[in-house]
Amino acid sequence: MASPYSIGFGGIFAYTGRAIFSRALCTGACRQSECSHFLMTSASDLRSGKTHRDENFPVASWIIHPRHRALILSFYNFVRTADDIADHATLGADEKLRYLDLLEAELLGKGETQREAVNLRRALAERAMAPRHALDVLIAFRMDVTKLRYENWDDVIHYCRYSAMPVGRFMLDVHGESPSTWPASDALCAGLQINNHLQDCAKDYKNLNRVYLPRDALAASGAAVEMLGAARSPPPLRDCLVALARRTETLLDESKSLTAEVRDFRLGLEIAVIQAFADKIVRMLKVRDPLSERVHLGPLELLAHSAGGIFGEIVRRTLGRRPVSRPAAGA
Repeated sequence: MASPYSIGFGGIFAYTGRAIFSRALCTGACRQSECSHFLMTSASDLRSGKTHRDENFPVASWIIHPRHRALILSFYNFVRTADDIADHATLGADEKLRYLDLLEAELLGKGETQREAVNLRRALAERAMAPRHALDVLIAFRMDVTKLRYENWDDVIHYCRYSAMPVGRFMLDVHGESPSTWPASDALCAGLQINNHLQDCAKDYKNLNRVYLPRDALAASGAAVEMLGAARSPPPLRDCLVALARRTETLLDESKSLTAEVRDFRLGLEIAVIQAFADKIVRMLKVRDPLSERVHLGPLELLAHSAGGIFGEIVRRTLGRRPVSRPAAGA
């Protein structure tokens, strides 16, 4: 899953049917211990080497209260491990699914061999929290293994329901926020995820043959999937990417109420920072070609938008104003 924001605000970061959620750990009669022995390698050994310090977004940053950071990092490490498995360059699909099933089993207490799953299970238990959001994210990683194309916008949002939205919901639960905050959080997390799909569309296609751009959006612009292999976006593909960026901008605008809905001051600041990042990136995507130009924030840009987001949220809370949603340009 290409996702600097699938780990969601607070930085950690398709419903395919209950069958995928309740599927046996391995096919047939394979038990968890047999699966672990068969796989031999720990999921930790399949990590890409990327850690929370390498992300281009805050992961359990200094803004978040220290009492929450250990749990958030445990969640991040679990999700990062599963993400790296789903995107692994040499593992076959069946092996990837077995590792994801093994992580799920041990998150649920069926084994002690997978460090990230065991650590998250224990961290959640200390807070009396259920693993529901981590289990949801595993559904998205299974989709990454088995689903390479998306038909329409709703299909992409369906994927975001499992890849991104659970992370925002997890962060809200960690801070004791109301489920009434979920709709705005879902909009933000989906927007962050789709931003990333657009940023990395060429890399996903070339490295994984995975295309998140909806088939109907490509067709409406006269674009073809194969154009993602070009050094520069042909005009039809560029039109498609701009149209999707504008639609994502509208989605992000739907999340603008979130900072006013959360009670936790530090979490509100963190959300404001992530929203500032997302708004900047979607503006970049409307004017830059992700196949040939940089559409990621550099260190100075991250610093500047962090400061702007924090300052704006402090002023808003001091004056008691609600965030203002503005119609997205071109929407």
